[in-house]
Amino acid sequence: MKKIIFLLFISICLFSCSKSNPIENKKDIDKMLNLWHQAAAEANFENYFKLMTEDAVFIGTDATENWNRKDFENFSKPYFDKGKAWTFHPIQRNIYLDNNSKFAWFDELLDSSFKICRGSGIIENVNGEWKVKHYVLSMTIPNDKSNQVVAIKDSLESILIMELKQTKKKFLN
Repeated sequence: MKKIIFLLFISICLFSCSKSNPIENKKDIDKMLNLWHQAAAEANFENYFKLMTEDAVFIGTDATENWNRKDFENFSKPYFDKGKAWTFHPIQRNIYLDNNSKFAWFDELLDSSFKICRGSGIIENVNGEWKVKHYVLSMTIPNDKSNQVVAIKDSLESILIMELKQTKKKFLN
């Protein structure tokens, strides 16, 4: 009887450990993110969006680009239909896991038509599959060039800032 209980205990431990192996989870997440970027580069709409959760959020480089999945699908569909979405080649990626291996978060540097971009996001384990839940894409700006970039953005974004502040007031009331 003691042998059976011991074997059962060992089996449970091995099963639990194999399901929450951080190294394997990070490899799986890395592979999934590469497939996600590849699907965009190949303009494969179905493969791209199946790697996102149903309640996913995508935040783009423009201040107005904050989409839920459905809105992002609608925005993206014409690009995918033309056979040309976007191409991001990962240069560097860091992946972090929560203690239960239910969620992960990451940051990455990407080679793109915008030159170096930064992506960051949250990944959720949904029924044993890692999926993008929240993604933020941003362009990097060299510190010594930031004043020039701010000058370019000033006239456009000053108006947007005022509009967003008005929206915030309405939202808070």
